Amino acid sequence: MKSVGRKSLVDAVITELRQEITSGRWQVGEKIPSESSLAQTLGVSRLSVREAVRALVHTGLLATRQGDGTYVTAADESAVALGRMLADAADRDVEEVRRGLDLVAARLAARRRTEEDVKELREITERRQQHFDAGELKEFVDADIDFHLCVARAGHNPLLVDLYGHLSTALRDTVLADDMRHSTSEAHRALLDAIAAADPTAADAAANAILDA
Repeated sequence: MKSVGRKSLVDAVITELRQEITSGRWQVGEKIPSESSLAQTLGVSRLSVREAVRALVHTGLLATRQGDGTYVTAADESAVALGRMLADAADRDVEEVRRGLDLVAARLAARRRTEEDVKELREITERRQQHFDAGELKEFVDADIDFHLCVARAGHNPLLVDLYGHLSTALRDTVLADDMRHSTSEAHRALLDAIAAADPTAADAAANAILDA
């Protein structure tokens, strides 16, 4: 059996901290425990914790705020990587990718949705409109993302849901935030109605209307 060096110990701490994040026990936006607290919990030195945190800051999962602490900034490193790719991509390329996923999701949802899916979409549509009427930007964008993720889930294709989830997270502060200037409420309700009616053609048209607004 080989002796365990400090690098291996740091790697073990990285694994533990990453697990807290990816499992959802530490939510995005949440402040993580202090170095001393983590060191005591994990039975390692504060230096090992510090190096592990620094590594996760580099990956984009954590961010350190001077004089405040360290916060979770992403739940998945693939979403961080996608976000960096999108930041460097041309606007046209980003729009084309989003359009492709939205149209596929809409058509699949119209074909495969359950009554429970439709019920959830109705609830999110109402919440989205309420936040728009109140001028609540963050809540509106969250509800807008929830709506499109719900459409993707209604297609019952796990890979599509995963891809759309990563894309939506990366686009939160760019493409989707623009919707506050024009809520596209009618087009969203048209998409909801088309999915409820199991009409892929109408769902495709409504999804296009949202994207072209």
